[in-house]
Amino acid sequence: MYRTPSHCVTDIAYITSKSSLNVPRFVLRNSIRKMTSTTINPPRDPNTLSNYNEFRTRHTTANFEIDFEHRCLKGNVVLNLTSISNAETKDILLDTSYVGVKHVSIKGGILSKWELLPNFEPYGSALKISVEKEPGKGQELELDIQLETTEKGIALQWLSPAQTSSRKHPYMFSQCQSIRARSVFPCQDTPDVKSTFDFNIRSPLPVIASGLPTGVHDPQPGKDGGPSTSLYTFEQEIPIPVYLFALASGDIAAAPIGPRSVVATGPDELKASKWELEADTERYIQTAEKLIYPYPWGTYNVLILPPSFPYGGMENPVYTFATPTIISGDRQNVDVIAHELSHSWSGNLVSNASWEHFWLNEGWTVYLERRIQAAIHGEPHRDFSAIIGWKALADAVAHFGKEHEFTKLVIDMKGKDPDDAFSSVPYEKGSTFLFHLEKLLGKEKWDPFIPHYFTKFKGKSLDSDEFKATVLEYFGKDQEASKLLSGKVDWDRWFYAPGLPPKPDFDTSMVDVCYDLAEKWKSYDSDGKASSFQPKKEDIGSLMANQIVVFLERVQDSEPPLSKEAVHAMGEIYGFSSVKNVEIVARFLTVGLIAKDPEVLTPTCELLGQTGRLKFMRPLYRRLNEMDRDLAIETYRKNRDFYHPIGRAMVEKDLFGSG
Repeated sequence: MYRTPSHCVTDIAYITSKSSLNVPRFVLRNSIRKMTSTTINPPRDPNTLSNYNEFRTRHTTANFEIDFEHRCLKGNVVLNLTSISNAETKDILLDTSYVGVKHVSIKGGILSKWELLPNFEPYGSALKISVEKEPGKGQELELDIQLETTEKGIALQWLSPAQTSSRKHPYMFSQCQSIRARSVFPCQDTPDVKSTFDFNIRSPLPVIASGLPTGVHDPQPGKDGGPSTSLYTFEQEIPIPVYLFALASGDIAAAPIGPRSVVATGPDELKASKWELEADTERYIQTAEKLIYPYPWGTYNVLILPPSFPYGGMENPVYTFATPTIISGDRQNVDVIAHELSHSWSGNLVSNASWEHFWLNEGWTVYLERRIQAAIHGEPHRDFSAIIGWKALADAVAHFGKEHEFTKLVIDMKGKDPDDAFSSVPYEKGSTFLFHLEKLLGKEKWDPFIPHYFTKFKGKSLDSDEFKATVLEYFGKDQEASKLLSGKVDWDRWFYAPGLPPKPDFDTSMVDVCYDLAEKWKSYDSDGKASSFQPKKEDIGSLMANQIVVFLERVQDSEPPLSKEAVHAMGEIYGFSSVKNVEIVARFLTVGLIAKDPEVLTPTCELLGQTGRLKFMRPLYRRLNEMDRDLAIETYRKNRDFYHPIGRAMVEKDLFGSG
């Protein structure tokens, strides 16, 4: 919902107030003339300290050396800005967070001074750069900022050789979403600003970035006996928000997984990763292209990161950064790739204007991911995935509380850290809303809107009101559709009401067998050998891995919880303790923790030392904390340095309530 900026209200109120009648007429006329010449660009993002409503970044050049010894990036960033206001300020404000700014200059020698303003958490410190004269509208400025990252920056993780699979070389990777790019370099850290990028990265090890590679150049001998280095260059000609700035460097090898795709990972993991992804990646791309329009980024590639990576995947352009937990040896978890690929349109090409409208990124992406699944595997698979998603949504609402701000589709993020709001809500509530619109209008009418939407906002950012206006405008000439959208869609309730939305009528054919098996275990637990159900390995022989996940999640909700004896029997008969698929293992361990079974404590702690993926870490730590707080804290402290800084911050809030 658009709100008039407070300074505009004040100015207008002053001019139109009764007291203004006593102001000399020429003063009033000059005031009005001044307002008329003022360019008002209200900022839409409350989570940035930058004055991006005065200046916009058009191009960014990152020139960095990766210093593994001192665990930092050193170099400079060049920002090409355009003034979008009419000579109204001499000050440029950029976001920073624990960046060591060494020097600032502006091409043409028009710099007056620069300073870092006081820290304002969780947003960091604004870098204030003052010029000699207010730039006119359309004037271009080229800023050159010399800098060095620091250990307090949360976007970069540095791994020692011992923390990698080969144990031979160090590793570094970035994770800038949502407001972490400001800890890599000063920038306008908002999804409402997009720029093109050049990357010039010097490293002793191979480099991957969120741009198309343009070569490896200028090899140089190492300094003071250190390793030799090369300059790795990339370019990104499609404007992207700065949270999609991505770097990784380490002992990385690559192999093709399709005609326009490769997978990159450690040499020891390459064969397994190639097998896991090569059957589906190109098929996913072609299916998405039919639904939307041709893939715009040149190549689509996947980097399998070390296990400390906190997310399932990160949709960095050209190279999706992905968790190693999707390499499960059964091709059952590659739906993560369908999701991250869908981000190539939703989020990367068309972006939410702020994190208050995060559902426009993630809700659309989940919706597209499930349309891909439906096209390839059939509609029952789509509904099956949605049922899993509904469970995640219900769990998130239960965790926050059904009246909590973070259970709304459009949330108030003023003064808040966007990471605190991270949950399944924007993903699942958002996709449910789009699914509702599809069902209301029918695919025949709804599907042509999809490419229209992604064409209209290509290279742009938008908020929920713009989405609503676009839907109503597109279907405005269709009297029947327009009537449905006006009379049957409570837009305000969908956007602003907390809690669960109306539950769709899902096709349950693929989950019924999972629910039935869970009910049988409840009867077995209560009746023991007298039960007509006696579990055997064949019970799950025909189930997909995700169906086993649904079965285990259903068991987790049993009232009363399964007994320890039943948990032992389930693990032994079904062999869950030896399964490689972490999705299954984590759910089974959760069943054991709910049952207060001491035999799952050791494998739970072992898993928490092997994966930093928040999807598994947070539920397991929460359950472990309920069962044995001392062990939970001991396990966290033992593995703290293994986890990514973002993962550490989230788990610490769960365990200690910090932040």
